[in-house]
Amino acid sequence: MTAYVDGGRAPGTDPGALDADERVIVDTAASFAAKKLASFALEWDESKHFPIDALRQAASLGMGAIYCSDDVGGSGLRRLDGVRIFEQLAYADPAVAAFLSIHNMCTWMVDAYGTEEQRAHWVPRLATMDTVASYCLTEPGAGSDAAALATRAQQVGDEYVLTGV
Repeated sequence: MTAYVDGGRAPGTDPGALDADERVIVDTAASFAAKKLASFALEWDESKHFPIDALRQAASLGMGAIYCSDDVGGSGLRRLDGVRIFEQLAYADPAVAAFLSIHNMCTWMVDAYGTEEQRAHWVPRLATMDTVASYCLTEPGAGSDAAALATRAQQVGDEYVLTGV
């Protein structure tokens, strides 16, 4: 466990240390979480409800493509801003925060590695959550431990050869 000099807070997490823009980001996420997630979280979990309407409301506040380029509809924020947003959402509903973080990771991958055509086609839809992104990572014996996965992709000429499970 890490001991912090400033009374237990990780560096950069003191609310008084946020600049005005960072404070708006945190306050917006906290307000959204309190008003739109907190009172429904247990009900959603119990009924196995996927709150797409709430997620789309979050996206309307810029939370659907947090660290994607603004030229294709992303918010153009930093990863640190994303962490602060996910933290506030997690206080109200950890499942929504976790899903939104995965959606943002997938959206960022399209933005970072997609062609211009792919970026223009997919990121705007993902930013609004009209299209939802996720991924699955599992293998027998590995579960979701990425380091334990046996499947590998090796480039051979112009193709990839998959080996493993």
